[in-house]
Amino acid sequence: MSLIGKEVSDFTAKIFVNNEFKDVSKADLKGKWSIFFFYPADFTFVCPTELEDLQNNYEEFKKIGCEIYSVSCDTHFVHKAWHDHSEKISKITYPMIADPTQAIARDFEVLIENDGLAERGTFVINPECKIVGYEVNAGNVGRNAEELLRKVQAFQFVHEHGDEVCPAKWQPGADTLKPSLDLVGAL
Repeated sequence: MSLIGKEVSDFTAKIFVNNEFKDVSKADLKGKWSIFFFYPADFTFVCPTELEDLQNNYEEFKKIGCEIYSVSCDTHFVHKAWHDHSEKISKITYPMIADPTQAIARDFEVLIENDGLAERGTFVINPECKIVGYEVNAGNVGRNAEELLRKVQAFQFVHEHGDEVCPAKWQPGADTLKPSLDLVGAL
């Protein structure tokens, strides 16, 4: 069953951000665009390359009003220890959600039950706290933050212009399409 249109369930979790522990909840997502970027575990191999890539593009996400939340089933203490010991992770300034109870990973249907880890899942959440896009990759293949940014920009565009759609490789400012009978078979 698809998760498109599913509203994020109520949750409260610990985050590590700006060298502090804080709480985050569904209420913090309301009225904003968000990314939930699940990864298997701290102190692993592909994960730090992805999280660094997100950090390298974080300012661009913030410019379009989109917050990034990385999420693993590790504790907030483990997030801090990883941040303190990894050159790549020490650069991160976006919130790192701790999900040691696995409730968030389970709700987003990315929990690998037998391992207690999350799949490599990316979720775009609109200001109404609904999932508008997601992708789940095998654990051995990393994701691309620039493509994720492009997708968020496209989701934002269609959110504002409901009668238009974005074709493949659409970039902000490029032509969109208005679905109509005239386009059927013409593209």
